[in-house]
Amino acid sequence: MIKICVVGEIGSGKTYISKLLAGNKYPLFNADLEVSKLYASNKKIFLKLKKIFPKFISTFPLKKTELTNIVLSNIKNIKKIIKIIHPEVRKNMNLFLKKNKKKKAVILDVPLLLENKLNQDTDVIVFVDVKKQLLLKRLKKRDGYNPKIIDLMKKIQIPADQKKLAADIIIENNFNPQKTRLRVKKAIDTILI
Repeated sequence: MIKICVVGEIGSGKTYISKLLAGNKYPLFNADLEVSKLYASNKKIFLKLKKIFPKFISTFPLKKTELTNIVLSNIKNIKKIIKIIHPEVRKNMNLFLKKNKKKKAVILDVPLLLENKLNQDTDVIVFVDVKKQLLLKRLKKRDGYNPKIIDLMKKIQIPADQKKLAADIIIENNFNPQKTRLRVKKAIDTILI
């Protein structure tokens, strides 16, 4: 099984590129989606976070605004949250990989893949490259855009230029669907010769 790992900056279009790479052929694991599911359905995670942050968390399921307020109150809180949520995400990713071990390829959309050293030497790292101006414009259009949160998230990530150096393939995303689809097709053809 070939693991195709998609990395890039916040807002670069990793999820979009991951979906294009997967198409209808290859299973896709989206870590951000897994986190959202855990916040919405995992009572154990809720109780752990409520114990640590009782002033911020009120009712189940967890609300994004509560998490945002926790992080904004103290940058160190992000590491406390990560310590609770990431083991569950990692467990779900391992189950996904086990379930799909006979597939030709799988796509992993895991934003902190390199930071958490979840990749192996045999994995194909795909870096989604985007011009800074386009990235900022795209981020500002996001629901609940908060520049402070974006800056805090960037601080826990490896800089984009280092991720780019670690990549086996670079896909430029200019948010032109037609051009991006062609670049992704070329990338998948290169990977799965």
